[in-house]
Amino acid sequence: MTPCVEKVLVVGGGFSGMTAAIELDRAGIQVDLVETDPHWRTDGAGISLHGATLRVFRQIGIYDEFLESGGGANGFDIIHPVSDETLFTLPTPVVGDVAFGNGGVMRPVLANILRQRVRETATNVRLGVTFTKVTPVEGGAQVEFSDGTSGFYDLIIGADGVNSALRSALWPEADAPAYVGQGVWRAVVDWPQELERPGMWAFEDLKVGINFVSPTKGYIFLTEPRPTLEHLDPTGFVEYLRALLKRFPSALLNRIADSLTEDSQVLYRPLFALLLPKPWSRQRCVLIGDAVHATTPHLAAGACAAMEDAVVLAEELSAAKDLAAGLEAYENRRFGRCEMIVNNSRRLCDIETSGGDRAEHSRIMQTSMGALAEAI
Repeated sequence: MTPCVEKVLVVGGGFSGMTAAIELDRAGIQVDLVETDPHWRTDGAGISLHGATLRVFRQIGIYDEFLESGGGANGFDIIHPVSDETLFTLPTPVVGDVAFGNGGVMRPVLANILRQRVRETATNVRLGVTFTKVTPVEGGAQVEFSDGTSGFYDLIIGADGVNSALRSALWPEADAPAYVGQGVWRAVVDWPQELERPGMWAFEDLKVGINFVSPTKGYIFLTEPRPTLEHLDPTGFVEYLRALLKRFPSALLNRIADSLTEDSQVLYRPLFALLLPKPWSRQRCVLIGDAVHATTPHLAAGACAAMEDAVVLAEELSAAKDLAAGLEAYENRRFGRCEMIVNNSRRLCDIETSGGDRAEHSRIMQTSMGALAEAI
């Protein structure tokens, strides 16, 4: 089928923007991608993935490269915070033609795999450049760029993250991302040989989990209530995370705490959530990923949802009779699923910060995993 657009601008070179470039190129659409970072870097430790994310990897042609660099598993253990015994195993559905229901990889590694895939397409990548002005004109939009150039596009895709400049410019009435009263710590560690699969411990108002990022390494993530948004000194990150881990009676987590060094890549991030109401398109622009539905990491579904957006948008632009129909179909396919991810993740956060019902926490996790395995 002939796509309803010929030339598209993607603003942002993160996971959603790169996936959009790959899929739009596959559909025969000309793509320019601008990324404000001249070095096209991706920071961060590990990223947890589940079957729906791996389905996207298969779709865009990076699944085999992921298996070479990351780690896969089936099931997720809930572990006793004192004895380290497995209380039960949450099923993680295998989705589509993949071998695992969940897994993990280092964020910079995944970004590098995606960058290489983008470079194999005809996408025109421009680094150290972003838009400065968007002017709707007949049949499209005229865009001015920070390097003094300009261009005409049928559609502009805002894939520029939770602090999206495109959203701020064209949706000035939109609420800012909301701080949820919780932060997450992450670090890279040696994989504990006694663990068969990824798992999670909960104790008092803390939750800690571990996931594969390679055959020998794992990354831990620990959520901590923080009622107010505040700056933390990075020079104290290692000792602070060590102290949090040592609040657990778990011998395994205490051993991990003792193993932390300056080489453990300890990071801290405050958590935010955002869900824009429909429509997600305006003046020849459409938003995808964190720019329109930023979520907390409680379902490990933020990157998945962002990349799914890109896949679905490319499909609908390829199938629609005109741009308005394609954008409407994209929003209709994505809004309910993304609303579920944002709201269920936020509820899990509320339960953790308030000392709520752990049984409800497990029910939401299981229900959400089943929903994420459904077709997009």
